[in-house]
Amino acid sequence: MTQRQFDPDSPVMPICVRIPQAVRLTGISRSRIYELLKAGDIDYVKVGNSTLILVESLHRFIDSLRVQRGS
Repeated sequence: MTQRQFDPDSPVMPICVRIPQAVRLTGISRSRIYELLKAGDIDYVKVGNSTLILVESLHRFIDSLRVQRGS
């Protein structure tokens, strides 16, 4: 694994987001997000009462649904 260097001039990409942000990022409904969390399809962490969804997990989930077009 390579170590990432922090560049203070680059835009900061979040490593996790709250439920409303995940809904906006993916276009998936709030209730479906909760279903995916419960099923283990999307990774999350709990910090106190907050549920934080890992952005990398959202990318993996969406990539897994990508439709392959025939050649």
